[in-house]
Amino acid sequence: MSSSGALRLHPVDAAVAVDRDRAEAAVAELLEALGRDVSGEHLADTPRRVVDGLLELITPREFTATTFPNEDGYDDLVLVRDIPFTSVCEHHLLPFRGVAHVGYVPGPRLVGLSKLARIVEWYAHDLQVQERLTVRIADHLERQLEPAGVGVVMSAEHLCMSVRGVHAVGSRTETHVFRGAVAADDRLRRRFEASGS
Repeated sequence: MSSSGALRLHPVDAAVAVDRDRAEAAVAELLEALGRDVSGEHLADTPRRVVDGLLELITPREFTATTFPNEDGYDDLVLVRDIPFTSVCEHHLLPFRGVAHVGYVPGPRLVGLSKLARIVEWYAHDLQVQERLTVRIADHLERQLEPAGVGVVMSAEHLCMSVRGVHAVGSRTETHVFRGAVAADDRLRRRFEASGS
């Protein structure tokens, strides 16, 4: 954490250069390989739109997570429920979306409540699996905020399961990370687990 009370966001991955022309050509080639005519009016601009859409899904917006001194010594759970998120499955390049319940038991500092949602959004914008996303959010809070405990529960529908393959429409995957006081205290953990239902 910086001395100004701002949490530093670590890059999701090392900065990568995006070659838009190459990406659009690759999408056009994929469509042609699938037997589609990309010169037609409906598909002519599809490669650009696909690249725009993917970049929007995997590029996080910059922000600063402001923190404040915990002057009153608050030592119970701070929990923000039902934070919506969308991410992209790195195995199929299809979205998964759902809600996150993120909380912490404060140490010396408090974080602005909206910033918990921003942290979820930041880490969700990547190619990944839900398990890694859950761990990254918990790691970030633990590393930057130094709380007494952290909990992250994520529940999402994965389009790679619901619109293809098994076609399990409406099925949801839950992942949980509990650390410190949240992992050690059954009462705190139950409050998180009640969030997921």
